[in-house]
Amino acid sequence: MALFAVFQTTFLLTLLSLRTYQGEVLAERLPLTPEALQVSINSTQQCLHLQWTVHNLPYNQEFKMVFQIQISRTKTSNVIWVGNYSTTVKWNETVHWSWESELPLECTAHFVRIRSVADDAKFPEPNFWSSWSSWQEVNVQDFLGQDALFVFPKDKLVEEGSNVTICYISGNIRNNISCYLEGEQIHGKQLDPHVSTFKLKNVPFIRKRGTNIYCEENQRNAISNGTVLFVSKVLEEPKDFSCETRDFKTLICTWDPGADTALAWFKQPSQSYTLFESFSGKKKSCEEKTRCNWQITQDSQEIYNFTLVTANYFRTRSVNLLFNLTHRVHPMRPFSVQFENVSATNAVMTWKVHAIGDYFTLLCQVELHGEGKMIQHNVSVKVNGKYLLNELEPYTEYVAQVRCADAKHFWKWSEWSGQDFTTTEAAPSEAPDVWRTVKLGPGSHNVTLFWKPLSKFHANGKILFYNVVIENLDKPSSLEPHSIPAPANGMELTLDQGSYRIRVTASNSAGASPAAVMAVSAEPGNKEVEEEIIKGTEDGFSMSWKPQSGDVMGYVVEWCDRPQDPLCDLQWKNLGPNTTSIVISSDAFRPGVRYNFRIYGLSTRRIAYLLENKTGYTQELAPSDNPQVVMNNLTSHSFTLSWKNYSTKSQPAFIKGYRVYLKSKAGQCHPGAEKAVLPDNTVCCQYEIDNPEQKTFTVENLQPESFYEFLVTPYTSAGEGPRRTFTKVRTPDEYPYMLLRVILPVILCVLLLVLGCHLKSQWMKDKCYPDIPDPYKSSVLSLIKSKENPHRTIMSISDCIPDAIEVVNKPEGTKIQSLGARKSLTERDLTKPTYLYLLPTEKNYSGPGPCICFENYTYNQAASDCGSCAHAPVPPEAPPSQLGLLTSPENLLKALEKNYMNSLGEIPAGETTLNYVSQVASPMSGDKDSLSTNALVPPPCSEYKMQMAVPFCLASPPPTKNNNLSSITLLGPGEHYR
Repeated sequence: MALFAVFQTTFLLTLLSLRTYQGEVLAERLPLTPEALQVSINSTQQCLHLQWTVHNLPYNQEFKMVFQIQISRTKTSNVIWVGNYSTTVKWNETVHWSWESELPLECTAHFVRIRSVADDAKFPEPNFWSSWSSWQEVNVQDFLGQDALFVFPKDKLVEEGSNVTICYISGNIRNNISCYLEGEQIHGKQLDPHVSTFKLKNVPFIRKRGTNIYCEENQRNAISNGTVLFVSKVLEEPKDFSCETRDFKTLICTWDPGADTALAWFKQPSQSYTLFESFSGKKKSCEEKTRCNWQITQDSQEIYNFTLVTANYFRTRSVNLLFNLTHRVHPMRPFSVQFENVSATNAVMTWKVHAIGDYFTLLCQVELHGEGKMIQHNVSVKVNGKYLLNELEPYTEYVAQVRCADAKHFWKWSEWSGQDFTTTEAAPSEAPDVWRTVKLGPGSHNVTLFWKPLSKFHANGKILFYNVVIENLDKPSSLEPHSIPAPANGMELTLDQGSYRIRVTASNSAGASPAAVMAVSAEPGNKEVEEEIIKGTEDGFSMSWKPQSGDVMGYVVEWCDRPQDPLCDLQWKNLGPNTTSIVISSDAFRPGVRYNFRIYGLSTRRIAYLLENKTGYTQELAPSDNPQVVMNNLTSHSFTLSWKNYSTKSQPAFIKGYRVYLKSKAGQCHPGAEKAVLPDNTVCCQYEIDNPEQKTFTVENLQPESFYEFLVTPYTSAGEGPRRTFTKVRTPDEYPYMLLRVILPVILCVLLLVLGCHLKSQWMKDKCYPDIPDPYKSSVLSLIKSKENPHRTIMSISDCIPDAIEVVNKPEGTKIQSLGARKSLTERDLTKPTYLYLLPTEKNYSGPGPCICFENYTYNQAASDCGSCAHAPVPPEAPPSQLGLLTSPENLLKALEKNYMNSLGEIPAGETTLNYVSQVASPMSGDKDSLSTNALVPPPCSEYKMQMAVPFCLASPPPTKNNNLSSITLLGPGEHYR
C-alpha cells in the first residue's frame, strides 16, 4: 500500500507539472501560422485542393481553429475569394480543403494563402490571427504549347439551368478567334491578351451526348478546338410515393422518378434510390427506379414510416410516407368467372376471390357491357361471388366483368376479371319496314317490293327468311305465299289489274315477326304532280307538304341515294299522320348531284298515292362541260347554233340559261351583246339566253369573208361552264352565194340536155355530120364496062391515064400538093372549086365539044359551077375503062343524052363540061404552060377510094361505038385546049 501511495503521489505531481507547463505555453501565445501549404489542381472537377499543417500545438490535444483562405487570380493583388474554414486540429495533423473554381483553372494563374486563429476555450482571450502564409501559385499554362488553341473546361459535367464559364487560350496566335455554341456565335470578354472568357447562363439540356462548343481562328486553314458540356437533368423529388400490400406478406412501394439524370456518354449512372423505415431502423437499396419490395415481418407491425432517398452527382432528395398496413390492402384479381342459366333475357354470373383473412370482407363491383350500354352492380363477397343479370336483350352479346376492394378500408380496386356471353334468340319484335314501286304494264301491274333488314334490337336473332303472302282482294280465299331466303331485301311481282293486299314477315329460329301490310289498288290513281325545286344544304334537304284530310294514316318520302346509278339504291322513310315536314340526310349525298323526292300519302287501306314531287341539290356546282354545238344555216351575215341534245337534268346544278361568246378580229359588239373579258384577257362579245329550254341561237350582223370563233356555255347559280375551246367559222362571200342559186339550175339543165343527146347520138350524127359515101358502093361504076375485068367495082388509077389535063377556074396562087406527103392542097382557102374535065373526042375531032363535070361533095365544093371545056384528041384505042367516073350505063347515057340535047340550044359552044374533083389529086406542079410542055406521068395508086358525082351541068352527046371518053384535060378558068 505504501508503494502504491508513493506511486500515486509521483503521478499526480508529474501531471500537475505538465498542466503547469501547458498553461505557461498557452500563456506565451505561441504563433499558429499554417505551414507546409500545398496547392494542387483537379481539372475534371475544376477544384483547388489545399493541404497544410499547424505547428506549435500542444501534443495529443484537439483544438478548434478557424482558417481564413485568400485566392487571387492572374496576380496576387486580384483577390477573387476570401473565406473561413472551421475545423478541429490535432498536433502535427495535415488539414485538407477544396475550392471549386467558376473559371476553368487552366485559363489563368491562381494564388493561394492562408492564416489561422484559435477558436477554443483552452486558449486565453483575446485570440488573434496568425500571420499569412506565403502565396502559392498554380499555373497550368506553363505546360501548354504556345502555338496551339485550347478551350477549357474539357468535358465538364453540369446541371441543367446552371451557369458555366469557358475560356480559350490562344498562345502566340495573333488572328481574331470566334467561338460558337451549337453553331451560334457567342461573345465574351478578354482576360489577358491570350485569354478570353465566356459566361453561359442557364445552360439548357439539348441532348444526352452533350452540348458542343468550339473556337476557331478567322482565316483559311484556321486552327480550331472545342469542348463538350455534358448537361444533366435536374434531379427531381420522387412523386406519387405509395406503399400497399396484396397478401400481407410483401409491401410494394412505387413512385414516379421523374426525369432520368443518367448520361451514358459521360459514364454518369442514373440516380440511386434507398428506402428507410424509421420504426424498425431498416434500410434497403432499391434495384429498380420505380418500385421497391419490402418484406413484412411477423412482429405484427401495423404502422410504417418510410423515407425514400434519391441521389446523383449533384444533389440528394427525399420523401416520407406514414401509413397503417391494414388501410393499404389491394386485393388480387378475381378468377373463375362463369355464366349459368343463360336465356333470352337472364343470366347468372359467378366468380371466386383470393382469401385475405377471416375478418376481411370484399366489396365487388359487377359491370355489364352490351349494345353500347353499361350497367354496374355492387356485391359483398368473402370467398365466392354470385349475381343475377336480368332484363337482357335476346340474341345479344354481352361482356361482364368484376373487380373487388376492401369493404371496410377502401384503398384500391383490384384488376378486372371478365367473360363474354350471348343470350338466346327470341321471335322478332317488330314488322319489317316495307315499300313498293308499281309500274303499269299491258293488262298487269309490275310490283317491286322492298324491305329493310330489321335492326339487331328488333330481330332478336338471325333472320333466316322472309314470308311474303299475296292476297287477291277480289278473291279473298286466294292466297299466294312466297318464302324469300335472307339476306334478300326485295322481290318482283307481276299482278293483274285487280286489288291486292301483301303481307311481309321476318322469321328466325324462334318465330316470326308481326306482319307489314301493303296494298296495291286496281287503279293506282297517281296523278301528274308538278316538280318543285328545293334547296339543300350540307346537312341534307328540309321539306314540308300540305296535310291531307280524310283517312290518311301516314306519309312516305321516297328518294334514291345514287340517282345516277341504274340500281338507284332506293330509300324511303315512313312518317306518322301528324308529320308534315322532315329533314332528309344521308352520308351518300354528294355535291353536284340532283336528288328527286316523292312524297306519298298512305290511306287506311295501306294504299299509297303521290302527293308532291321535289328536286334539289345539297350544293350546286358550276357545269363541268359545255354542250355539243352544231352549226348550220351559214350565210355571209349569220349562222345558227343548236345544242338540242344537251340534257339539263344531268347537270351539277339547275341550268338558268346559256351564254354565247363570239370572238372576231374587229372586236365590235352589235345590239343584244355586251363585251366580256375572258381569263386570258381576250375581249369578246357575250350573248345572254335566259331560257334554259332555248337550245338554238342565231348570230347575226356578221361580215362576209370574215373569221369568227364561238363558244356556248351554260350558267348556274354556282357559275358557268368552262371557257376552254372555241370553234372557228368563216363566213362566205356574199355574191358567189347569190350566183350559186342561178348557176346550179343552169348546170342541171345542161346535164339533162347532154344526157338526152347521148341517148340520141346516132340521130344527131345522121343530121349533123353524115357518113362519107363509100366509093365501093357507088352506082357510077356500073357505067364502065371492062372487057378485061367485067367484075371491076372501082376505077383504078392505072386505068385513067389521060392524054391531056386542063385546069379550069384555078385561082391565083393555087398549088396542088403531093398527096403522098399528106400536105394541104392549097396555102389559102379556095374561092372556087377546081374541076377535072373529061373531054370526049373522036379520032378526027378538032373543035370544041361538051364535057362531063364530077364533084366530090365531101370537100363542100359546089358542083354547079361549070366551066368551059377544051377538046383534046384521044387515041382510038383508048379503052372506056380509062374514064374516071362510073355509074350505071343506062342512067349515065340517059343523063348524057338529055343534057347534051339541052345544051345545044342553051349553052354556048365550049362551056359544057363534066367536072370531077377527086379525093386524091395527082402530084403535079406549075401552070398550063408547064403542062403543055411536060409529059404526063401516071400518078401512083392512092390508098384513098375515089368518089364521083354527076352534076346538073353535064352536057355531052351520047356515046357511040365510034367515039370514046379517051381524053382528060385539066384547064384553068377561061382556058381552052388547042
